[in-house]
Amino acid sequence: MSAAAHVTVLLNEAVEALAIRPDGVYVDGTFGRGGHSRAILARLGEGGRLIAFDRDPVAVAAGVAMQDPRFELVHAPFSDFSEALAERGVERVDGVLLDLGVSSPQLDEAERGMSFRFDAPLDMRMDTTRGVTAAEWLAEAPVADITRVLREYGEERFAYEIAKAVVAARTGGLVATTGQLAAIVEKAVRTREPGQHPATRTFQALRICVNQELEELSLVLPQVVAALAAGGRLVVISFHSLEDRIVKRFMRDESRPPQIPARLPVRAADLPKPRLGLVGKPVRPSDAEVAANARSRSAVMRIAERMEA
Repeated sequence: MSAAAHVTVLLNEAVEALAIRPDGVYVDGTFGRGGHSRAILARLGEGGRLIAFDRDPVAVAAGVAMQDPRFELVHAPFSDFSEALAERGVERVDGVLLDLGVSSPQLDEAERGMSFRFDAPLDMRMDTTRGVTAAEWLAEAPVADITRVLREYGEERFAYEIAKAVVAARTGGLVATTGQLAAIVEKAVRTREPGQHPATRTFQALRICVNQELEELSLVLPQVVAALAAGGRLVVISFHSLEDRIVKRFMRDESRPPQIPARLPVRAADLPKPRLGLVGKPVRPSDAEVAANARSRSAVMRIAERMEA
């Protein structure tokens, strides 16, 4: 899929939420095919700067075409946020955008092995240059680990049944393709919601596990808040409840004073001030956007602003 064919979700809303200053320094934590990055650059002046991250070497290759002296694309997970900024001499940033989850090209390119719509090698890695593939993980993981991953990351009711079926199947050889895995799941799942393929939750769970998506998110959020300048914005777009729960709780906790025992003789005025202030209500795609891009329907965007230190 070309960059033109990839539709960026909540494009205008996310860029508006960053409240961009022309001379500011911004971070796009998930470059993808560059939709948000191009929109941010369009609002920056000559003195502005944008640093983007992406794990996917295909996305990084696509970013080479963006010949702009204000822009730099880093091939790394966004959990390397602090280290990458320090290497570039950046101490404070004015806004950070995290567009979470998997991109449309990653789902639509058969060789990535993220979708059961194609029979392809069971890879699922966002960064195909490192790490363990889904097939390699399934070849070694015991029933208990597979069950936990499917239950926690896929919210799969039949996690145990699927895990047992996978382990039984691999005695005859590696579960090596998306088609093989989908067929195993289909036999193990007794009922499923109308309109949903039996393997949907399993594929989501394995992708999250292989790429450590929730761990990456939990690691980057504190780094972002520490780097934000006063008035700087954190904007996060999530696509499923597990991501959104992490973001919601983090922003909520950072927007409240520390909780101390009621009997301690501490005045409210003496407590450390919250580091974040919540901005508005969660934003969801319009009906028109969902009609034009069905993959946007589960998106939710949350915004927070760095308070004075």
